[in-house]
Amino acid sequence: MTETADALVLDLVEWIAREPRLYAEVIETWRTSCPRLAIWEDAVDRGYVAREPAAGGVRVAITEGGAKFLREHGRRA
Repeated sequence: MTETADALVLDLVEWIAREPRLYAEVIETWRTSCPRLAIWEDAVDRGYVAREPAAGGVRVAITEGGAKFLREHGRRA
């Protein structure tokens, strides 16, 4: 993964950590047509975020692994 993609994954996880988001909002905000910048997929594959059933749809929240990732990079979970 490139440094740019790593930084964007960190930004995505931090953004979700501020408050759980609905899946539709996450995909709308973080979608990309560039196959080299699959930020959402990278965050899911690494186990930093997870989808959960919620009222009004599917919610996305960070996992314990995502919280650790943020702490390791000096960011708040």
